[in-house]
Amino acid sequence: MTTQELEQEIEQTRRHLGQTVDELAAKADMKARAQVKAAEVRARARDRAAGLAGRARQSQVVQRRWPLAVAAGVLVAGSVAIWRWRKT
Repeated sequence: MTTQELEQEIEQTRRHLGQTVDELAAKADMKARAQVKAAEVRARARDRAAGLAGRARQSQVVQRRWPLAVAAGVLVAGSVAIWRWRKT
């Protein structure tokens, strides 16, 4: 091996060692890992809450429309009954 090849190999080993040290430091940083995990949990909770709120709104719309549908049905049934009664 030439001197230049050895220097390149040493430099590559240093970079690799530096990356390994950075990865180990990231794993050892429990505070940062806990913050990332907490952010993930908050995001999931926010998504779930938004989904439940949407379902609740949809349910409220259906509940508001239900009396109108019943009233319309009674009105139609009553009109048909009166029409038949007058016809006889």
